[in-house]
Amino acid sequence: MTDIIQLLPDHVANQIAAGEVVQRPASVVKELLENAIDANSSEIKLILKEAGKTLVQVIDNGKGMSTTDARLSFERHATSKIRSAEDLFQLNTKGFRGEALASIAAIAHVELKTKQENQELGSQIIIEGSNVKSQDVAVTPKGTSVAVKNLFFNIPARRNFLKSNTVELRHVVDEFHRVALAHPGIAFSMYHNGSELFNLPLSNYRQRVVNIFGSKTNEKLVPVEEETEVLKVSGFVGKPEYSKKTKSEQFFFVNNRFIKSPYLNHAINAAFEGLLRDGYHPTYFLNLTVDPKTIDINIHPTKTEIKFDDEHTLYAILRSAVKHSLGQFNVAPILDFESNTNLNTPYNFKDKEGATPVIEIDRSFNPFADEVGQKQPQQRSYTKPPTQDWESLYVGLESKSTKSQGDFKEMTFESESKDQSIFKSEDIALEKTTYQLRQKFIVSTIKSGMLIIDQNRAHQRILYENLLKQLTSKEAITQQLLFPLQLNFSNTDVEMLSQMQNDLEHAGFVFSEFSADEITVTGVPVGVPESEVTIVLEQLISDVENDVPDQNFSASDLLAKSMAKSLAIKTGQSLNVEEQEHLLNSLFACKEPAVSPSHKTTFITLGVEDIEKKFM
Repeated sequence: MTDIIQLLPDHVANQIAAGEVVQRPASVVKELLENAIDANSSEIKLILKEAGKTLVQVIDNGKGMSTTDARLSFERHATSKIRSAEDLFQLNTKGFRGEALASIAAIAHVELKTKQENQELGSQIIIEGSNVKSQDVAVTPKGTSVAVKNLFFNIPARRNFLKSNTVELRHVVDEFHRVALAHPGIAFSMYHNGSELFNLPLSNYRQRVVNIFGSKTNEKLVPVEEETEVLKVSGFVGKPEYSKKTKSEQFFFVNNRFIKSPYLNHAINAAFEGLLRDGYHPTYFLNLTVDPKTIDINIHPTKTEIKFDDEHTLYAILRSAVKHSLGQFNVAPILDFESNTNLNTPYNFKDKEGATPVIEIDRSFNPFADEVGQKQPQQRSYTKPPTQDWESLYVGLESKSTKSQGDFKEMTFESESKDQSIFKSEDIALEKTTYQLRQKFIVSTIKSGMLIIDQNRAHQRILYENLLKQLTSKEAITQQLLFPLQLNFSNTDVEMLSQMQNDLEHAGFVFSEFSADEITVTGVPVGVPESEVTIVLEQLISDVENDVPDQNFSASDLLAKSMAKSLAIKTGQSLNVEEQEHLLNSLFACKEPAVSPSHKTTFITLGVEDIEKKFM
């Protein structure tokens, strides 16, 4: 029997590793930015073309590499971060697996330029699909420049799975945010298709957050500081009134490394318990510092998940620290058992001296005089009425009685209406044809039995078809605002909305200005309340990030779905009979009443036979 097990060639092994490390352009951005940070850079520049599909280039001013190191860096499991297995539990750097550059070079065209500070000339290496095309001496400034071109050029199936440029750019920006927030001591800049998206100078942590998410973010932040033997917490949480319906502004950093932890996220939600509206999520930017020996980072290829030795202690400390900050800055109500509010001095009496009380004595007061008077009550005189001539009391009584009886004969009495029977006959038509169940479902009778409608999904279908018709015909009616709305968004959100400006205007929105982190709205579609404009646009941004499958779906369809989701009647909203019937009739006037825009069932029918089976 022949042997069937063989070693894989290096280029095949690299492509398999690339499937774990490189999933989209954002993965390349993350690996290259982390390498630039490990090189002790003070300035890092990120350049993109077509959301990274055509070009991802990272330029830093770090310590650079020698000619030998530059060539060796593209080999599998080649790293300068660790020497032995014990080093995995003392990690203070980013990339340590030694697979990033080798994986990237296996599926793209890579050009590397690097030079050390004490060298006059640097090195240039060009690799295409793990094949080294050239290695030459080059004139280049101090540091390293890595250009990754034509991602997935040799794996077309993987390239076809990439989303639209808008979605891919959003993923790249998310990775850029995570790295830039973790290192405020490094200056970052980002360019896309020749335009500058971010220019983040050297700053402290609060300034870095404000520079990324807009100037209005400064007033939303509440500082959090706590230091124990186990954990040190620093950073900021957002005030409850500025919470969002998306989780786009939730950042955990452990030892300057971004992580995802549902368990610790639950601790933050527990601290905000009772302060947030339903469906809203808190904002936080928290740095956690722990002993590297107590965590295991090497459990996920992207290193975004970390295993802690004692999660329960971290949970309790984090929850208490956040709750204490919310109470300390008067964001949440607190009880202070050590202070007595009765002893607080009013502001009006702060600088006044205490006055000596004056005692007044009534010297004419005699307490015994009242008691004597009470013992001797006044005597009342009573005179007995005379009893003679008592017959005169009945004189004329008979005539008055006769007259009054005549008046009573002419009097009419209002008769009370007879009570109707509590059991209505079958021939009496019921006035109420629909009923609302638990403020979520609308129940109506049909010939075959019973109809149950989900009011939220049904209204989404109605709004979706109406909005799609307006967007297609471009005949939406706009309601002009008396006072323009100035809404604050991050730079990338403003860029995303500006790209969809034409579709938004066809839906009825009117914009007068797009600035770096602010937009001005002067008109809204009819039926959209002024207070709902921010919610509609935030929902639209979230849908663009997550829900667009590819470029074949039109922006009009996405906008109609997003606005319908935001403006639809919510579960828990009470409807009167007229509103219930209008919703029922409008639903069955739609082209596809059976499903919502997200392809979920809007109604079910329950036949008489099904009901009778329940009584068997």
